[in-house]
Amino acid sequence: MSIRVLLADDHALMRQGLRALLATTGEIEVVGEVGTGREAERLVLELNPDVVLMDIAMPDLNGIEAARMIHLKSPATRIVMLSMHMSAEYVYRAFEAGACGYLLKEMAVDEVITAVRTVHAGKQYLSPALAKSIPDPGAGRGRGPVDSLSARERQVLQLVVEGRTSSEIAHMIHLSPKSVDTYRSRLMAKLGVSDLPALVKFALEHGLTPPR
Repeated sequence: MSIRVLLADDHALMRQGLRALLATTGEIEVVGEVGTGREAERLVLELNPDVVLMDIAMPDLNGIEAARMIHLKSPATRIVMLSMHMSAEYVYRAFEAGACGYLLKEMAVDEVITAVRTVHAGKQYLSPALAKSIPDPGAGRGRGPVDSLSARERQVLQLVVEGRTSSEIAHMIHLSPKSVDTYRSRLMAKLGVSDLPALVKFALEHGLTPPR
């Protein structure tokens, strides 16, 4: 019985490379591809894959927030985050969101097959380059300012940092522009920031909007 995998990455070449690599095993089947976190959430519910390979840095809804929603709605689906970032902050946030694997993109060619097999077997996977500095990624990092934000506030934060207007955000997440403004004011008050540059800095530092 094959391992059914969904690829979620906004770079088509990355998805093509992963698909070709996984196909060499004869036991891993790529059942779908998407380019945003929101599409990943929708397709997981439609296709019910065993494993999702999820890029952290995606537009609209980043991989960590998408993982959080997928884990809530489809807890049996195993999620491996793909990232270029070695920061412990990103790793802890990924595992807190429900991921069970974290794979550095620079090592994907060497590790992705092992990562898929490992998480499908019910175990955690962490790129060996991170293992010494983060021996237990599932242990958590303690509560921080991010934890004071609701899922909706984190979503609004990403879209604001991407440069979306209140009207655009409202249309994307099915709220009124006034409600979006309320969410923005509330999250800025919680974080103690008063302008967009400070908000962008916070989002980058805490893995809510990973830099490219």
